[in-house]
Amino acid sequence: MAKVIDTRTAPEAALQEAVAVLGRGLPIAIPTETVYGLAADATNPEAIARIYETKGRPRFNPLICHVADLEMADRYVRFDPLSRILAEAFWPGPLTLILPVRPDAPIHPLVRAGLETVGIRVPDGFANRLIAAFGRPLAAPSANTSGRISPTNADHVNADLGDRIELILDGGAAKVGLESTILKVVDGSVHLLRPGGLNVADVERLTGSKVIRPKGAGATIEAPGMLASHYAPHAGVRLNARQVTPGEALIRFGGTALPGEERAAIVLDLSPAGDLREAAANLFGYMQEADATGARTIAFSPIPATGLGEAINDRLERAAAPRN
Repeated sequence: MAKVIDTRTAPEAALQEAVAVLGRGLPIAIPTETVYGLAADATNPEAIARIYETKGRPRFNPLICHVADLEMADRYVRFDPLSRILAEAFWPGPLTLILPVRPDAPIHPLVRAGLETVGIRVPDGFANRLIAAFGRPLAAPSANTSGRISPTNADHVNADLGDRIELILDGGAAKVGLESTILKVVDGSVHLLRPGGLNVADVERLTGSKVIRPKGAGATIEAPGMLASHYAPHAGVRLNARQVTPGEALIRFGGTALPGEERAAIVLDLSPAGDLREAAANLFGYMQEADATGARTIAFSPIPATGLGEAINDRLERAAAPRN
């Protein structure tokens, strides 16, 4: 089983051991403000391959490259003026930008899944300190089996990947609880590739322009989280439930009871107060808890599609999509 070190009580020990394990080309689980990541040296092809192997991840699904700051990012990618404005405003934080890789950048093609661009972000908290100490970018998808529920605490990681990795850094519960928002600037317009922990409305206020949303399925996979089926629990997922059938697990929103919930395997409320930020932070943890009941189906009551609700509904639609 993996060794677990608490970054809050033993930060120096966590830093020293993490740098050592990463230096041996092995992936480790790290806390970020979004979700826990399975991190490895983005310049080492064997290390990156181990991420894919550990997750069982399709080779065509690219990884996000994490750096310590904008100056470090500049060494690996080329910024257009608008992307730089976004980075200066929202880094460190839950924003990933898709940018062209510099010709001499040592980021390995496996990270990019063969693309000439890479998703890059500056995380907050201990992950940022770790990258600075390691001195190289970290490729870090979510620390879970590919397609399953993203982990928001160290226990989630341990239950899923604890027998496949050496080290888990425990930084407590993820503050945001959703993966990063992924944006790409094309011809001076901001395109949304994946909604996430950064509210798109904040981007629109900054730029003074509407963010362009995807126009349906069939898009080229150029960023994580673009697979139709993703974030899925073992149970089936039923969306926009208005009532509960016996034995289902129920995850509701806004404190509103549903008919039949007294016969549910479990009843959880993402935010009794109807706070979408609280709901986002609770989403994956509650999916884990509902899935652990063994219920065949998890029913979700309707969730508003405004603000962070856009990202929540995106995750739920992918969790409910047909599985291969």
